[in-house]
Amino acid sequence: MSESNVRKPNPTVQDVARAAKVSTATVSRALSTPERVSIKTRDKVARAVEETGYVLNHAARNLRRRDTGTIVALVPDIGNSHFSNILQGIETVCAAKNLKVLIADTRKPSMSRSTVSDFFSKNNCDGIVILDGHFSISAIRAMNPKLPPIVACGEWSDDPAVPIAVVDNLLGARLAVSHLLECGHTKIGHVTGSLTHKPGRDRLDGYTSTLAKTGLDPDKNWLFEGDYTLEAGEKAAEAWLRLKDRPTAVFCAADRMAFGFICALNEAGVRVPRDVSVVGFDDIDIAGHFVPPLTTVHQPRRAVGEQAARLLLDLLEGAPPEEGNIQLKPWLVARKSTGAPS
Repeated sequence: MSESNVRKPNPTVQDVARAAKVSTATVSRALSTPERVSIKTRDKVARAVEETGYVLNHAARNLRRRDTGTIVALVPDIGNSHFSNILQGIETVCAAKNLKVLIADTRKPSMSRSTVSDFFSKNNCDGIVILDGHFSISAIRAMNPKLPPIVACGEWSDDPAVPIAVVDNLLGARLAVSHLLECGHTKIGHVTGSLTHKPGRDRLDGYTSTLAKTGLDPDKNWLFEGDYTLEAGEKAAEAWLRLKDRPTAVFCAADRMAFGFICALNEAGVRVPRDVSVVGFDDIDIAGHFVPPLTTVHQPRRAVGEQAARLLLDLLEGAPPEEGNIQLKPWLVARKSTGAPS
């Protein structure tokens, strides 16, 4: 009998994966949530299970997964509808597995460092989804190596071992700037997101690289640093008004900044898109009802949340974080805040 046909005394999920020639994460999904894999893959895994003699130990799996039956979602601003849509996706997937989702607003005054640290304990939750880019997961792991499984959602992690579900911010920025170029604009400004975080840097890179491809080199005064807030948009509008040579279009790295930008300009008698075109990023619920309705880059936020929850479930099932970073594609929604330059 060949070595490949010799059954081990205690076959593992890794043995099944090798026999089926798929990843351990795929084996985990085929056994725990078969509806998430193709019939062909299910059959391959089933044959490998029979060949290896692997037995799924439900008791052991439940001990791994159901110490608390709770997932923690760390959110920087629970009142922001951007995050509420993501949380809906997380809760939908977790509810199907009878897992509760505890939501913690990390920016609340009552949320001290020690309080946040308590969440990073296997005694308090089975896993964590982090939506706040201010966390250094590497630093947290250095202080406490025995962390529960962690997934980053909507943000990138400084720990390569942490799986990520995020929108393709670089592509989104390119879509926004390309739309303004197609409208006929060559003088395009940008209100940035937080440049300490990768999403903000990616949106800036998408802006600069798209202009560079057309041979455009924007004035450095057309770059307004922001932080995703209404106030940042208002300040950018004040800076725009002070310019002698103004961009005829502005790409804002978040809808909220676009709203602040447009409102401040409106008070100064500047009309959008008659005097300046504006594009946002996110497509939050109010974007289509704003005056004027905002042209923006749509983030499939609920899908991002669902994907993050599935990544976490894979970790809870014992799969290694080998399937890495998942970037979902955004798309442009053209409305009435953009038009040809006057």
